[in-house]
Amino acid sequence: MLTRTNKNNGDELSILGFGCMRLPSKNGSVDEEASIELIRKCIDKGINYFDTAYFYNGGKSESILGKALSDGLRERVKIATKLPPFMVSNFSGAKKIFATQLSRLQTNYIDYYLLHMLSDLNGFIRMKDMGVVDWLEKLKKQGIIRNIGFSFHGSKNDFEQLVTAYPWDFCQIQYNYMDINNQAGRSGLILADSLGIPVIVMEPLRGGRLADRIPKEVLHEFHAYDENSTPVEWALKWIWNHPEVTVVLSGMSDEVQLEQNTRIASQMLPNSLSDKELEVFDRVMDVMHEKTKIPCTGCGYCMPCPFGVNIPGCFSVYNDKYLLNEKRNKVIYLRTLGGLSNQPAYASICKDCGKCEKLCPQTIEIRKELKRVKKEMEGPFFNIGMKIARKFMKISK
Repeated sequence: MLTRTNKNNGDELSILGFGCMRLPSKNGSVDEEASIELIRKCIDKGINYFDTAYFYNGGKSESILGKALSDGLRERVKIATKLPPFMVSNFSGAKKIFATQLSRLQTNYIDYYLLHMLSDLNGFIRMKDMGVVDWLEKLKKQGIIRNIGFSFHGSKNDFEQLVTAYPWDFCQIQYNYMDINNQAGRSGLILADSLGIPVIVMEPLRGGRLADRIPKEVLHEFHAYDENSTPVEWALKWIWNHPEVTVVLSGMSDEVQLEQNTRIASQMLPNSLSDKELEVFDRVMDVMHEKTKIPCTGCGYCMPCPFGVNIPGCFSVYNDKYLLNEKRNKVIYLRTLGGLSNQPAYASICKDCGKCEKLCPQTIEIRKELKRVKKEMEGPFFNIGMKIARKFMKISK
């Protein structure tokens, strides 16, 4: 297993991390015995970074990881877990959640602690005003938390504001060859690296969709270069080719996936893809763009919208519905365009001013396309769902 060094603290982290969200299941629930066995096999394979969260698998994820590490394995790994801001209404609530996490994980310290699913600067400010950030800093001085970071689901502009607002020890972003211009994107990756902030990558396969839902034309491009290669192998190699990436998380749920991913992770150095392999990705992205319903590249020139619409975000979720057969498209749309953020950003907020169209390099009829997005993504129960989500997230606006 290859490692990359966290330059902030010298930690040698396996380039493949285990995402403890998609654990093995049995009869519709988590298979605890199989999960513990898989986690221990990960350690045997050289994986030393394990990412979980307070509410993964209804809280079972942290408990299972704690049990798996209870037989003397804790000191061999780094545990990353997360505080969910949307479940914190006061300072004492945050302390209670953290105490529960230590108990579940059967440990007295957390190596990498994240504010979970921040989507804009306001979410961080809320935690700071509540006293949570100062408290985390005290825990860090005491050695109870070793690194403070955040995981991100939002727009490129919001990431830039958030990553520069605090001296983060690390951050976690969604990144893959489909998300070069989506969410934090490549510019966010480069920015974080330039600030000396190690980047952990999640969703390298878009929840498996880049493994088994890619267009046949893309599969043809991969196999034309190497008939034995798999979409998973191509996707992971593309991310590990980036020297700015420290760890790539994979939610492996069986030993076959573990064997495949560790094999790739044993040979993938930064900047090791050949020019011909990079040309394959150029052709793949050309295919993806050709098959995309709305030809948005996510460049962001249309932003900011004076009324708050996340135009590239709306188009990205809409395109994924067709390009990657994304069946959870409406849930993702609600979550990323208003359910998690302080300011709603969905298509129907558009006031038809047309300012964005004057700035679009692709000359997209943005107002027309936003109406199409609204029609397909915002059904009759959308506003009710949004109100419920925002109430759950404790967002008042």
